Amino acid sequence: MRQFVIALLGLSLLSPACIAADYFPPKDGVWVVHTPDQEHLDPLKLKAAIAFAISAEAKYSPELAKKVDIRDLSISVPLKYAGEAFNNPIGPLKPHAPANGIIIRHGYIVAEWGKTRQVDMTFSVSKTFLSSVAGVAFDHGLIRNVNDRVIDYVKPSPDFLLPHNQPITWDNMLRQDSGWIGTLWGKPWWADRPEAGKPWSELAKGPPPVGTQWKYNDVRVNALALALTHLWKKPLPEVLKQYVADPIGMSDSWHWEGYVNSWTEVGGKRIHVVSGGGHWGGGMFISARDQARMGLLGLNKGKWDGKTVLSEKWVAMARTPTGPNPGYGFCNWFLNTDRKMYPAAREDSVAFIGDGANVIFVDYQHDMVAVVRWIDGSQMKQFVRLLIDATGEPAPRAH
Repeated sequence: MRQFVIALLGLSLLSPACIAADYFPPKDGVWVVHTPDQEHLDPLKLKAAIAFAISAEAKYSPELAKKVDIRDLSISVPLKYAGEAFNNPIGPLKPHAPANGIIIRHGYIVAEWGKTRQVDMTFSVSKTFLSSVAGVAFDHGLIRNVNDRVIDYVKPSPDFLLPHNQPITWDNMLRQDSGWIGTLWGKPWWADRPEAGKPWSELAKGPPPVGTQWKYNDVRVNALALALTHLWKKPLPEVLKQYVADPIGMSDSWHWEGYVNSWTEVGGKRIHVVSGGGHWGGGMFISARDQARMGLLGLNKGKWDGKTVLSEKWVAMARTPTGPNPGYGFCNWFLNTDRKMYPAAREDSVAFIGDGANVIFVDYQHDMVAVVRWIDGSQMKQFVRLLIDATGEPAPRAH
């Protein structure tokens, strides 16, 4: 398994600062590596977990793989959503690296495989960055209360003023139970993820009452991105860089994309609005190493090396179950409520999950973060089981 790397580094080579109890990697500096033994992980079991992640790379279609490069998202994404009306991509798409990932314990790298510095799409993990921008707005008083109506702050488009949409709060949009209706960037709300073979099914059912139904709908998430752009009055990547990415030492290689037509005007200034995912292209393009920093921020509940990036109050709200879907908090905080997501992990573990699958797994019990990219999503439960098995601690008992 040539791609598998576990670097060895003797404790005698580390400075006292590097062996602090809480380690946070500096920007553009050396991210200190510990051996599995140093972090009390079983090396063979950890190696088995990583071998499994590589072997479980998403194949999309084995038959198609014989004909084309299935890692080319300009091919696989349109094919995935071919059954939808209005399914044409309007944002950038690109080929992605083979399976790769990184495992962090107590802040230190204990394992790394594949091209972890390659910048690739991360699909719905983009939503985690979007909710973080909302979190900064909350912490700075731009959003006074998440239960306030959005239209009492901004009126980004006429659709926000439709009677159905007027009661929608920031909390509804963050939890993806808003039921927002309208057309955004040429995509109507009902065209997103209909029933198989029935591209009109959501239109026929009609929108649910606000707050009553959770649904993965990128039109509604993009409406949140539009609202936050009007709230901040500047591009959201600028906000993310200033308040989150730079403080946690993310590289300068990431870029957050919108669509060719996703432009709005705020105060006479034309601003490009980013998307909350890669359904139609775009979204966050980022490396596994930078994703690991975001996971480490989540692991430390919004703090980074003693400084608050996101308040504990915000992180607590993000981790609070959503009524119609107890396995989801704010976008894109997937919760292990009743251990349904990852049975081998403790209930308080969380994950940021995007198509591909791109997963940032946050394990509070073992002070670990695992970034696993391009794994078959159905196999992630098994990877988590193997990873936790490497800690030598028994899995939590079932309720």
